[in-house]
Amino acid sequence: MLEVCGLNGGWGETTVVENLNLTISDGEIVALIGRNGVGKTTTLELITGRARHHSGTIYLDGEDLSAARTYLRSRAGIGYVPQEREVFGSLTVRENLSVARRSGRWTEKRLFALFPALAERASSLSGRLSGGEQQMLSIARALCGNPKLLLMDEPTEGLGPIVVEQLTETIRQITRTGELAVLIVEQRIDLALELTGRCLVMDRGRIVADAPSAQLAEQDAMLSTIIGIEPADFKGSY
Repeated sequence: MLEVCGLNGGWGETTVVENLNLTISDGEIVALIGRNGVGKTTTLELITGRARHHSGTIYLDGEDLSAARTYLRSRAGIGYVPQEREVFGSLTVRENLSVARRSGRWTEKRLFALFPALAERASSLSGRLSGGEQQMLSIARALCGNPKLLLMDEPTEGLGPIVVEQLTETIRQITRTGELAVLIVEQRIDLALELTGRCLVMDRGRIVADAPSAQLAEQDAMLSTIIGIEPADFKGSY
């Protein structure tokens, strides 16, 4: 589904990601983890076309998107849930979904069944939603475009334990059918490994480890060495 080869890029002339190679198969759920500042978000921004591409190739389902504009990557099948959520605050929940809508299995009805809280707030301005509701809307909006690949950047960041639990279960529902390839960046390493089948570890703009998530979950010492944090910190903070 996704094949990235020799990718270099960042912001302006600054290179953050260097010679990055990764692949994600149809229906595969992959985590991307690492310390703060190693290039995880920039990797997602390069795949979506929001960061500056210096060199290397990005293929989605065989289509070369390396030089494509962001909206063309979206049309090609990339959905993005950014770290800052970026909902349209002056639009209602329903309007946020309608501006992203493309035909496919993820209809408004199905999304409201997945996110009952959004169904209740369908006519509310998204700028008045809680942080958890805005995160739900950001995910729902990305799905509304019926992507082939969903990129999620820190979906649980800044949310309370109950909301994190709800979102985690929702992500399980989204991914368990195998209809969608997903790449998740998540600081909560325990969640990242629990939700995914494979895990990529990033350091200094490169992928330094690629292993089954279940295997890494049993090797705290190795993860600690690679990532540079103590095993006790793998759950992060809410």
